Amino acid sequence: MLDKELLDALNDQMNYEFYAAHAYMAMAAYCDYCSYDGFANFYIQQAKEERFHGQKIYAYINDRGEKAVFSDLDAPKVDFSSILETFEDGLKQERNVTKRFYDLSEIANRQKDYATVSFLNWFLDEQVEEESMFETHIDYLKRIGDDSNALYLYEKDLAQRTFTPEN
Repeated sequence: MLDKELLDALNDQMNYEFYAAHAYMAMAAYCDYCSYDGFANFYIQQAKEERFHGQKIYAYINDRGEKAVFSDLDAPKVDFSSILETFEDGLKQERNVTKRFYDLSEIANRQKDYATVSFLNWFLDEQVEEESMFETHIDYLKRIGDDSNALYLYEKDLAQRTFTPEN
């Protein structure tokens, strides 16, 4: 059994992961609308990854004999001024996710729920990769600037991205 505080926090994080997927789909929709298919693919794959994270938490809650509880999702931001803005917003979202996992880890450590501490370590490692990836994309987009040929090539590269779940 999980302590109520920890269970509530895990359910909240599960729902936030599904919200993050929702937000990335909104970014994909903006990219598709602007005919940036490669960038849209990047965000669609990112949304798949966030849903996988939500499902991973869902399974953990159930494996611990508890009930996963779903809540309403807020509407994500849908208006962006540029591709760069979508990546900057994505980085902010990932930094928020990292903070949320730190907070969850603090609760689990305080409660000496070492199984949950171990479970959360996977997410903490994942967040290092997520933040680094967004920072790199932002650096590249700033370097590209208004060079439409470079942007085209970069977009073609992102069109190849796929998501393969890891355990």
